[in-house]
Amino acid sequence: MLKILTLNQIALEGLERFPRDRYELGSAVPDPDAILVRSEKLSAEYATPRLRCVARAGAGVNNIPVEAMTRNGIVVFNTPGANANSVKESVITAMLLASRDVVGGVRFVHDLAGVGDAAELGRQVEAEKKRFRGTEIAGKTLGVVGLGAIGSMVADVGLRLGMKVLGYDPAISVDSAWRLPSDVQKMENLYALLSRSDYISLHVPVLPDTVGLINDERLKVTRPGAVLINYARDEIVDPLAVARALDAGHLRRYVSDFPAPGLIGRPDVIFTPHLGASTGEAETNCAIMAADQIIDFLEN
Repeated sequence: MLKILTLNQIALEGLERFPRDRYELGSAVPDPDAILVRSEKLSAEYATPRLRCVARAGAGVNNIPVEAMTRNGIVVFNTPGANANSVKESVITAMLLASRDVVGGVRFVHDLAGVGDAAELGRQVEAEKKRFRGTEIAGKTLGVVGLGAIGSMVADVGLRLGMKVLGYDPAISVDSAWRLPSDVQKMENLYALLSRSDYISLHVPVLPDTVGLINDERLKVTRPGAVLINYARDEIVDPLAVARALDAGHLRRYVSDFPAPGLIGRPDVIFTPHLGASTGEAETNCAIMAADQIIDFLEN
């Protein structure tokens, strides 16, 4: 009987991939052969002699001590692309929220709940709607940093929405290059992309050379009034640098899935509570892919 330690809530469709006559699953299974995890942070203490692999139902592995696992001969899997559509849709939503003050408009109407007269309600709506005037994204320039599964999908949607799309990825894979629409203009460096983009969307993993990638130096070259969107990882953006860029007008709006102290409550910042991949479909796809990786590795 093979033992699988499950951490966090794993989609049932993924758990059902394990034949119960050959696998024991649970959140308290001792001395497991494999670990199936979502967001819980693992320590090196999980690298027990019996453990053979760890699979994360998600794209990043920054919650797993990969080096410690590797030293102990433990294979680490992730599920790149399984949640790509969910994150792509979140990024497009973020772009629209940054362009049209939907959040402010919704709050305004919510505060009119006590107005009982329809005529007065209509008068207030018409009188104040100009406060929420926005801008269209068609014809604007979208810069996509990182052209993997999610970045290439965001670039494709940008083109379909009538945007000019720039892309930068010094480590693009052959598969990603084939997926990338031919109309995406490849930039020679990050500075070239930042200086030409009205909207900048980040899609890079956390690596030693991407931590703090978006900092004071790089934000100073952005086109004045640009919008920065981060649905990748919080570590790649310096929040203090973002605050300074907003104050200086280098950025008009910052939209992120990673709330940061010091930025919450600013009218030019929109945070969502790490919702990028929080759809039933994405969680199911990730769980199934991670489970299948474990089964294939342990049995084959």
